[in-house]
Amino acid sequence: MPIIRGSERYNCQVLCFNRKIVMIRPKMWLANDGNYRELRWFTTWKQKDQLVEFQLPPEISEALSQTSVPFGYGYIQFLDTAVAAEICEELFTPNPPHTELALNGVEVFLNASGSHHQLRKLDLRLRAFIGATHTRGGVYMYSNHQGCDGARLYYDGCSCVVVNGEVVAQGSQFSLKDVEVVVAQVDLDAVASLRGSISSFQEQASCKTKVSSVAVPYNICKPFNLKMLLSSPQKIMYHSPEEEIAFGPGCWLWDYLRRSGASGFLLPLSGGADSSSVAAIVGCMCQLVVKEIANGDEQVKADAIRIGNYTDGKFPTDSKEFAKRIFYTVYMGSENSSEATKTRAKVLADEIGSWHLDVCIDGVVSSLLSLFQTVTGKRPHYKVDGGSNVENLGLQNIQARIRMVLAFMLASLLPWVHNKKGFYLVLGSSNVDEALRGYLTKYDCSAADINPIGSISKQDLRTFLRWAANHLGYSSLAEIEAAPPTAELEPIRSNYSQLDEVDMGMTYEELSVYGRLRKIFRCGPVSMFKNLCYKWGATLTPSEVADKVKHFFKYYSINRHKMTVLTPSYHAESYSPEDNRFDLRQFLYNARWPYQFRKMDELVQEMNGDRVAFKETGEDGGTAAGGGGMGVVAAASGNPKAGF
Repeated sequence: MPIIRGSERYNCQVLCFNRKIVMIRPKMWLANDGNYRELRWFTTWKQKDQLVEFQLPPEISEALSQTSVPFGYGYIQFLDTAVAAEICEELFTPNPPHTELALNGVEVFLNASGSHHQLRKLDLRLRAFIGATHTRGGVYMYSNHQGCDGARLYYDGCSCVVVNGEVVAQGSQFSLKDVEVVVAQVDLDAVASLRGSISSFQEQASCKTKVSSVAVPYNICKPFNLKMLLSSPQKIMYHSPEEEIAFGPGCWLWDYLRRSGASGFLLPLSGGADSSSVAAIVGCMCQLVVKEIANGDEQVKADAIRIGNYTDGKFPTDSKEFAKRIFYTVYMGSENSSEATKTRAKVLADEIGSWHLDVCIDGVVSSLLSLFQTVTGKRPHYKVDGGSNVENLGLQNIQARIRMVLAFMLASLLPWVHNKKGFYLVLGSSNVDEALRGYLTKYDCSAADINPIGSISKQDLRTFLRWAANHLGYSSLAEIEAAPPTAELEPIRSNYSQLDEVDMGMTYEELSVYGRLRKIFRCGPVSMFKNLCYKWGATLTPSEVADKVKHFFKYYSINRHKMTVLTPSYHAESYSPEDNRFDLRQFLYNARWPYQFRKMDELVQEMNGDRVAFKETGEDGGTAAGGGGMGVVAAASGNPKAGF
């Protein structure tokens, strides 16, 4: 809880025992990168060498018959063991508090955390708990939030208990429950035994820096009893990335839906991979709700009855029936749409159970073009019909933006049409790679209330679709995944069919590589070029690599402004370009990148010159065909430039 002491506000863990506050432990290291800005609200506790007295507020003092409490960094010394708190981010710092606390005799560590879900991240978190107690001994009790944080994050629970580097209890990672308690029975003698067997631990403990403590004259351990069963080490439960995509956003959507007061979701369903992924996630959410109700969760049941508008004691027992009540899907076709995508959308909607609409937008498009012609005296044409690039893009944007307007109109009025209360939330369906490249129309169907896949890559989504076809019961997803990605915004001709990767000038696989290098490895154009010369050097020349990097950064910088209005998206990927809190950058760039691109050209010329020199003489003075090859290997191990 936030606590003000003097003029400073601290993020604190309040430790209570038998209706008394034993100690207030302020956080010493705050999360202040990625999705977190704790220093905006709190200051860090810097007086590590002492505990100070904190005067309790009058109403709390009166209720507890307690006037003050120790405040600061320290641990609680019971008669039979010592317990200390390590708060959230502190575990992941270079020198975490549990190191010196263990040397001071602390055997039980309590970590109250707010750690968000990210694909393939759970292993990193668990390795931290295991490492904290593997070489130092101890019981690590990790408690995490579970649910939507009120914005883009989903806290994914997985509370656990670790003893001497082994997990003995683990909670669920994805759940609709409001509260989940994880219990383990452990033997603290095992901690003392391990520590006593490690000579280096004994030596360091003998010259430790003393940490302050609070004495509590109670025993909290039970004596030896054969009727008690100790918790045994267990195999750690990891979900596959496909399961994470289904359950994480699914739980997030349910939490968002029940807390927002909305009556359901509306999704523009194009029959393509992205919108079909969103539909499958909503279908998974409906399955989770029905399953949790069947397991006896009264809170989920009450929320489902309210949102689904059930009466006469009825409640959801079938996921398709529940989806029909809370999920609208709309196929908004035009003259450029194919019969194949229309059919795929209808079949998938039937499999999920959504209330499906088929709408043609050609009349609205034609009216807008007629208005434009009346105002300007000109009528734009598609590129395949002789129009310019400007005309072609403008005609595509008209269709995309009409779909956004129609989606919000339907979401607000369809509940009224069907005599339902409330409103529907519009779901977006653009993925992280398209956002990174800017391959979306500003204020098109990517503009929505929330987007469950906005931080997930196209490659992961396609793998998810194959998984969902088998495991969620939506078999049509296999056909959808196999179809080539297309926006269907241009006319289909016998000799032309619009494809996403052709339009973008890069593949989705390449986009994932660019995204990770840009964000995770903090690469600008020049450093990205150098890294990709290593990665792609076996198949591409330096000049070809440079052209690809230039093409990416040109369109990334031109379209960066779109990130300022990107629909709030579930955070699932560490290279998300989301501008609101995770990837804070400028959105006005010099798209020519004159210095960086010139530097890349110089490196290309230098590397081409090195290659010619290798071929002519060989680095070691031997023949070009013999010693030259060995010279390249030797040079690469010592001088990266010469290696090329």
